Amino acid sequence: MRVPVPAGSRLTVVNAPDDTVVLRPPAPSERIADVGAAVRDALRFPLSGEPLEALVTPGGSATIVVEPRELPLPGAPRDPRRAALAATFDELERLGVPSRRQTILVAGGLNRRAGQSELAELVPPEAARRFRGRVEVHDAEAEDLVHLGDAGDTPVRIDRRLVETDVVVCVTAAETVLHGGPGTLLGACGPEALLAAGADSLLETRHSRGWELALAVERGIAARVPVIGASLALNPPRLLGRFRRYPYDEASLAHVATSPFRRVFSVLPGGLRRRVLDEVAREVTAVAAFAGPPSVAHAEALLRAIARRSSRLEQPLDALVIGMPWQHHHVPREGLNPITVAALALGLALRLWRDAFPIAEGGTAIVLDRLSRHFAHGTQDPYRTLFHLLRDGRTAAELDADERAAAADERALETYRAGKACHPLLPFADWASCRPALDRLGAVVVAGCRDHAAARALGFVPTHGLSSALEMAHGRAGGTARVGLLLSPPYFPLEVGAE
Repeated sequence: MRVPVPAGSRLTVVNAPDDTVVLRPPAPSERIADVGAAVRDALRFPLSGEPLEALVTPGGSATIVVEPRELPLPGAPRDPRRAALAATFDELERLGVPSRRQTILVAGGLNRRAGQSELAELVPPEAARRFRGRVEVHDAEAEDLVHLGDAGDTPVRIDRRLVETDVVVCVTAAETVLHGGPGTLLGACGPEALLAAGADSLLETRHSRGWELALAVERGIAARVPVIGASLALNPPRLLGRFRRYPYDEASLAHVATSPFRRVFSVLPGGLRRRVLDEVAREVTAVAAFAGPPSVAHAEALLRAIARRSSRLEQPLDALVIGMPWQHHHVPREGLNPITVAALALGLALRLWRDAFPIAEGGTAIVLDRLSRHFAHGTQDPYRTLFHLLRDGRTAAELDADERAAAADERALETYRAGKACHPLLPFADWASCRPALDRLGAVVVAGCRDHAAARALGFVPTHGLSSALEMAHGRAGGTARVGLLLSPPYFPLEVGAE
């Protein structure tokens, strides 16, 4: 069985034995024809609580909270969240809140602050021409953050535009327990809460400190102003054109593996391959829309999305091969560096599980990536700083001190405020997202690694190719390992049975 698996900007064809478990998501299901109408109906008839009409003050103000479209990865220019946002501010205007009294707040957390090009993509052009309000980008280091209270030992400080308004409306898509819904409100908090927002699984609320913090933020805001959320359940992204059935259909795997286009594509320079991938036509569609308190709407949409997008794994595997994209999941999109490779493979792909971790205790994760030690100049300087610290073999206590120093680095913070780089704490948060997987795994092997020193700096095992990585996995399993291939991106939920 020849299975094409993404490895950065390349497609690696894996000669998989018959007993290999190939994990691929279900094909996209039937979509909503009119997302705007579905969102308007949801806001008029929420799952619980008052409808939007009962919450607004005619002639008053409204803050619409959105988040950067990190997931699904890769995304698509025509995202249904754009139509949902346009329908929301039109509905507010119909209810007596003029668009000039509306504020769209982009809650980007610790990401690089969105620039004009990213803001222009929030809504369709025709809707942007109608909107007369303000578009603001959250600043996690703003001096006027409002102290909402403490969640345990974590101070919760939020953007003042969430409390200095007459109603708050969240417009999101349910991707994980931390992406969408109340997680969007958490994205408009200070760095203390954002750093504490961890989770063992991105699909289960138990053992999720991030979900607990998000609920605390939602309740704190709701105690001051009315809050309602609209949440979409999305289909996985689909390619358009001759490869539109990849990777959802088994026949499409053979079609891609034998395609002459793949052979031509593989010999192109790396920069040209990434440009081609960026320009490949894709679509993301919605299957359902819900409204109500943000946590309620989000939970219902997330359950619907998991049911339609998940793949079943009967029991944990001894080794799992993880395909990698050509860009990271943060917005604005950029090329991968060693830390974002780890965050995607371990902090995202290996946290999209329910019921059980997909790899047996002490098993092997095999990451398909060349692991280039490349950091985009300026915009990824904080990642370079953390990589050098890890390369120097810093202990956990020393990394905690380094994290506190990064949080007080005025030069790095000023660069973040100007939108020229991510927050200096984002690399630490990305590395911390890998910890739940690292605590369960026996080894992380980078197959096709070209920078062995970079892999070893992160504690990973470099190998020249996939065959040697699989031999290592078999040896670690005592001779014969149960091996799975994760056909990703797009990354999708895994429902795992007990071992």
